[in-house]
Amino acid sequence: MYDLATRRNALALLSDGRSLNAVSKQTGISRAALRSWQVRIDPLTRFAPCARPADTASYAYLLGLYLGDGCISPHPRGGHHLRVACADAWPGLIERCRAAILAVRPSDKVYVLQRQGCVAVTSYGRHWTCLFPQHGPGKKHERRIALEDWQQAIVDTHPWEFLRGLIHSDGCRITNWTTRMVGGERKRYEYPRYFFTNKSDDIRRLCTDTLTAVGVRWTITARGSDPYNVSVARKGSVALMDAHIGPKY
Repeated sequence: MYDLATRRNALALLSDGRSLNAVSKQTGISRAALRSWQVRIDPLTRFAPCARPADTASYAYLLGLYLGDGCISPHPRGGHHLRVACADAWPGLIERCRAAILAVRPSDKVYVLQRQGCVAVTSYGRHWTCLFPQHGPGKKHERRIALEDWQQAIVDTHPWEFLRGLIHSDGCRITNWTTRMVGGERKRYEYPRYFFTNKSDDIRRLCTDTLTAVGVRWTITARGSDPYNVSVARKGSVALMDAHIGPKY
């Protein structure tokens, strides 16, 4: 894949009157590529053949899990391992994660590896870095995280599945409580609330943009001085989340 500067330089040589053969020999770029750039200089944005998930709804869910608690690591003999950490307390989540991986890549095997207090739902394959181009060195919150156009199209089509993956990884549904004075007597009130907690500004923004798209009202709350939490507490929005997501199990 040639960058845009290389393409422009090659076209500038052609515009000076040089032949395709001459520019091809000088730059090492094939004549077919040069001809195609004369028609369209910008590279096409599309699925790589290996990056087309078999089930896009399951992919949207798995993408949410990956952005929260997933990682990709190279295998010594080639290919990569996808690992998603799931707490032992949520056996339904573990099985749902396993099922999503199999739905996205039916030809790959899935292993559940026990760790202290959690399991790593793991799958080896040669296409995980294509399916999750957000993979890279370092922690997710220390580097830019942005969706490719084809990923955003899937999220736009399956927003609730994506949100479910985010909540199931780095989120929760809890019961908050407060007290109020009623008729001179202090009474306790309880109400449900959703949180999504992530240190990455980019990943939180993906969450809030998707919440807005489905009509959920949200706020940002801080953990100390850091705005780590996305909160959904309004009654109508919580009811909408309950209808599509619900608590982990």
